[in-house]
Amino acid sequence: MLILLPPSEGKTPAITGSAFDPDKLHFPGLTDARKQVLAALADASSADDAHGVLGVGPSLAAEVRRNTVLHAEPCAPAHSIYTGVLYDALGYADLTPDQQRRADAAVVVISGLWGALGFSDPIPAYRLSMAVKLPETGKLASFWKKHLGEALGDYAAGHLVVDCRSSTYAAAWAPEPAKAAAVNVFQVRNGKRTVVSHFAKHTRGELARHLLTRSGSDPATPEELLAAAREKWEAELVPATARKPYQLNIILP
Repeated sequence: MLILLPPSEGKTPAITGSAFDPDKLHFPGLTDARKQVLAALADASSADDAHGVLGVGPSLAAEVRRNTVLHAEPCAPAHSIYTGVLYDALGYADLTPDQQRRADAAVVVISGLWGALGFSDPIPAYRLSMAVKLPETGKLASFWKKHLGEALGDYAAGHLVVDCRSSTYAAAWAPEPAKAAAVNVFQVRNGKRTVVSHFAKHTRGELARHLLTRSGSDPATPEELLAAAREKWEAELVPATARKPYQLNIILP
């Protein structure tokens, strides 16, 4: 099982830690591409129109300035740098040591800056969305789509991919449809299903936690994933097509 997560929009900076070392990250084949994006982000963040390019407001000026010195910022594992609704629901710090090792092996974060990360990879806090278009790289989703296929395709081989990414991050890499399930979350209001982004993030985090903490073997097929999800929620599975993966729909009351 491989669980794909998006990064959180906000980050919790490390107070202490070693400086960034690209050789300590998973997927070494992405090192050159990461260096290219790091340099492009530093240049864009030091420009007069930095906030406009990055799509952030004046209140995030300190985070934009940090983007220019990421090589010297202290690092911490990705699972502690990323915070927010999804990561709070996953609750890595509350997992047992065995469950944390399971998470470190199963979770991959798709990032606008790093491309793809292992859950325990040491990184600094930064500010960059996959939706951004940097002057030196172009649209980041398009940039990473050229690099992630080989690295993640090999890594995912033989695993069921549980895709908890938002559409912005899903655009950077598409797993083999027959071996993947995208997680959607709906609420029923007045007899109709509606998509709710806040609850979707929370429920995807809860699903990741459930898969990492439940007893028994990891789901190896979409049907087994459906059975695992039904241990906690009402859920259904929509078959894959030639271009789209299975859709695991979780329906909240």
